[in-house]
Formats: sequence, C-alpha cells, structure tokens
Amino acid sequence: MKIKSIRASQPATPEAPKDWRTSLGQILVMVETDDGLTGYGVGGGGQAAVHVIETVIGPALTGQDATDVEGLWDAMYSMTLAYGRKGLAIMAISGVDLAVWDLRAKRANLPLAYILADDVRATVPAYRTGRSPDAWINEGTEGFTALKLSLSMSASESVGDVVERVRRVREALGPDVQLMGDAFMSLTVETTLRIADGLRGVDLGWFEEPLPADDLTGYARLRDECPIPVAGGEHEYTAKAFETLMADRLHAIVQPDVCWCGGLTELVKIYRLGEQYGIRVCPHRGSEIWSLHAICALDPDPLAESGREWMTWVGDQPNIVNGEISLGQGVGFGVRIEPDDHA
Repeated sequence: MKIKSIRASQPATPEAPKDWRTSLGQILVMVETDDGLTGYGVGGGGQAAVHVIETVIGPALTGQDATDVEGLWDAMYSMTLAYGRKGLAIMAISGVDLAVWDLRAKRANLPLAYILADDVRATVPAYRTGRSPDAWINEGTEGFTALKLSLSMSASESVGDVVERVRRVREALGPDVQLMGDAFMSLTVETTLRIADGLRGVDLGWFEEPLPADDLTGYARLRDECPIPVAGGEHEYTAKAFETLMADRLHAIVQPDVCWCGGLTELVKIYRLGEQYGIRVCPHRGSEIWSLHAICALDPDPLAESGREWMTWVGDQPNIVNGEISLGQGVGFGVRIEPDDHA
C-alpha cells in the first residue's frame, strides 16, 4: 500500500475563539493510497503547518509504504529536525501520523482502538471544560460528575477572587463532583502556591498548567511545595520531552494533545512511559475522536475531556451523553469528512 498523495487544508471554523485557535487552528490531513483508501487526521498550526506538509512532508512521503507507520514518523521528524522538534512542525507531523494510523485500521477493517488493544472499553467517563462558575452553579452539571474551572487571574483579580470562585462551585455542587483547575500557563510559582494554599480542603483533583511549559525549574518547586497535584503537557511535544517531565516527576498528570504532540505514534509511547514511571496520562481534549480510541484501548483510569465544539467539520464525532462518551462502530477513526471541507 503506497502513498499516492497527501493533502492538507484548514477548514473554516466560524465559531472558533478569535485568537491563535483560529489563525493557527486545526488542519485536516488526507492521505490517499494507491489501492483506493483515504486516511484522515487532524493537526494544528494553521496555514503554516499546511505549508510544511505541502512543501516538505507530502513530496517526501509520496510513494512510500503507508503500512510503515512508525518508520514514516521517524522520517518526518528527521526531515524537519533543523526547524522542528516542537511547535508547528510537530503539529503538522501529528496530522499526517493520525491519517496513516487511520489507514492502518481501515486496512484491517477494524475500529482503530482494536489495533491498539484487544480489550477495549466501549464507553468512558468524560469531564466538561469551558463553562463559567456561574453556569455550573445556576444551571447544574449537565450530567457530568467531573468538571474543570479556570484558575487564571485577570489584572483586576486577586488570589482571593480565584479561590472564592472555586469554593463557590464546590459549595454549590457538593463533594461528589470531581473538580479540577486550569491556569493556562499564566501564573508565577509564588501565585500558584498562594492559590493552592487557599484551596486546601476543596479537594481539587489537579492544578493544570500554572506555569509556562518551559519553566522546568518552577515546576520542580511546585513538585516539592504544591499541595495540589500538578498537571500539564498540553503544550509539550514528542514522547522524549514527556519522558523528561515524568522522570523528574515534574507533573503528576501529563496531558498530551494527540493533534499537537506528534500524533498517535507518540501518544502510544507516552502511555507506555506513564506505565513505566507511574504517571497518569489524561489527554487534552480526549473526547475528540483522535484521542478517544487510545483512551478506550490503553488508559487504566480513563477520563476524556470535552472537545472543541467549533470543529463541526469532523463528521460522526461521538457526543458526550450524561457525562460519558462511547466509541462508534466505524473502521479507522470512524469519521466522515464532507468534500467541501477539503476543497
């Protein structure tokens, strides 16, 4: 099965946040083979990643054996090494890698989860992210038993304001709902520790991305001093980098995004590293179909984060129902892409 063509585009997402998630947002990758199969994947990096695929990766991989999934990943990493290793180039590789995995499963006529494992969970719990504290308090949990709140602090807010809004949600929803928090790389070590100290007794499951991803010295301090487990890795790339986080125990929970970190080839490696080091793996936006197969096949403690609702061009994406999400029956990733989305 030889690769006939690789195409990439950035489908319109009119409901996306008007920031980098639009300008450098998700891309669609299609890999076609000479025996008539088409594999689909999603990467990041917007038009910059499309350029990398069209001018470097696509020409190099055309004519290559599509069944050599891991070998193709190594080739893509090597050919982009001088300007890659992290960021846009790895986001581009992620989309191609996912499409080739889709082909691997379609070739076997199986849902992709069954390529990864024989014993697969059909349904896993999910958690909701992106709602305001007032929405949770006034509108209820929407059937979720786990949710994530913002721990970011605006210029007009104090540590006390952040602590107070989390405590209000805990008081309103009671002790049986799992709460987690996310600061999106916006705090200092000192502010993180002050917020964490103020949240003692709240039973916060994790404190996500309090610091910039490269502040490993700061994360080492939090490892030693923060009373709440620290999570991160959404903005990290490749299994090699995740091994550093795990070996030094800088994160108690790692959160790779399969569409950014290097694709499914790397996510499988990250799960193996998690088992080796005793670190939980909880993929970013895990209810999206691109991570969901791995979660259902490989995760001993699955919890799938709600997805990017503006990516409506991914057809047959499973929905979360009463706080759970189930795999579909389709082969490969089981997605449907309309022709207009890759014109």
